[in-house]
Amino acid sequence: MPELPEVETVRSGLAPELTGAQIDSVEILDARSLKRHQGGPTDFVQNLVGRRVLGVVRRGKFLWLPLEPRATDNEFDSTLPAGNSRPLALVGHLGMSGQMLLRDAGAAPDKLTRVILHFTNSKGEHLEFRFVDQRIFGSLAIDVLIPTADSKPGGFSAGVGAGSWWENLIPESAAHIARDPLDPDFDDAKVLAKLRTKSTGIKRVLLDQGLWSGIGNIYADETLWATKLHYDQPANTVSLAKSKEILSTVRQILARAVAVGGTSFDDQYKNVNGESGYFEISLNAYGRSGTPCARCGTPIIRENWANRGSHFCPKCQRVNR
Repeated sequence: MPELPEVETVRSGLAPELTGAQIDSVEILDARSLKRHQGGPTDFVQNLVGRRVLGVVRRGKFLWLPLEPRATDNEFDSTLPAGNSRPLALVGHLGMSGQMLLRDAGAAPDKLTRVILHFTNSKGEHLEFRFVDQRIFGSLAIDVLIPTADSKPGGFSAGVGAGSWWENLIPESAAHIARDPLDPDFDDAKVLAKLRTKSTGIKRVLLDQGLWSGIGNIYADETLWATKLHYDQPANTVSLAKSKEILSTVRQILARAVAVGGTSFDDQYKNVNGESGYFEISLNAYGRSGTPCARCGTPIIRENWANRGSHFCPKCQRVNR
């Protein structure tokens, strides 16, 4: 937690206010949230203050804000299309409990706020971007943008910035992450072919961020319940037709979850306005141990798996060797 639907909900909430906004000042309340920023707090602040945000982009569980180039500090190069020799972005990852909240300037404090960006949006309104994180597994960092391996857009931005110089770039720290199933440039045939070469259990394959990104424990369990697959079924024993069903199902589940703002089991995930998502009421497996399976009535069980848990129906989802 959070997974793709929760991060997409945050992205879509940030984009209208942050696209075109200027960062006026930055407060670092807990430097531990900058652990992935190599330059430290001072460098983080210097690289942000005065910058304009060009968009809000997501790939899988990663978010980034491309930053307008400066004509100083060796960043300007008139020979490049963007006029920028080292394009930068603010990269955010929510980890287990991160939140990105938008507040009016001077609004009451939010508990566990780690970083605040004070900004002026494109309408001239003064607002605050607050990075809140209970367990401090999430992070903010400035990173260099590099070309994508396939020369296609770096991630999903709902058309914002289409044709812009930064569209086909991705933060270096996120370049190893595969495209997610909701990405318009996701390659179905390539992913399905790779899936069927894996000898590990199908749930491990669903969670493989190098194959397809954005799927975590919640949506893996839901996908496996919907397709009647046991989490330990070897991926290379799954037929091509079943593999296509998995991809179609995971897309449907992710899209439905996005539509209702994701899944909130506790206060660790909120959208940019501090509100919970409502997909929890649609769950059939995850977090449902002891309740009747919606298909056959057999109680859903939870088994320890890979330092976490797997929820499934022992009757509907059996390993077929």
